Amino acid sequence: MESEQIILALAALAQQTRLDVFRLLVKHEPEGLPAGEVARRLAVPQNTMSSHLGILARAKLVRTERQSRSIIYRANLEAVQHLVTFLLNDCCGGRTEVCAPVVAALSACCASPSIANEMEESA
Repeated sequence: MESEQIILALAALAQQTRLDVFRLLVKHEPEGLPAGEVARRLAVPQNTMSSHLGILARAKLVRTERQSRSIIYRANLEAVQHLVTFLLNDCCGGRTEVCAPVVAALSACCASPSIANEMEESA
């Protein structure tokens, strides 16, 4: 991921509503949500939501798919992977023990609840 794209993505997420939208869409992967449903769930006017979704789409953090008359929005998890990888690529000068807590936290969020609880108890 180029630095310009990273800056665009970080700037898009540096606003409360857009961050909330992105987090909501991540929770609804892989199905996604129509724009109107995103607006309703976050109590944001549809025209305002359209602007926020446009900014996230230009930053390549969301993808769209037309289904009949609706446009379904999905989080672009591949872009997030590239963003996180870019940010952590040279993590701690290659000293994995320093980055281990970050990697463990990322792993725990994707683990089953029982595994995540075990990881928290052992920390």
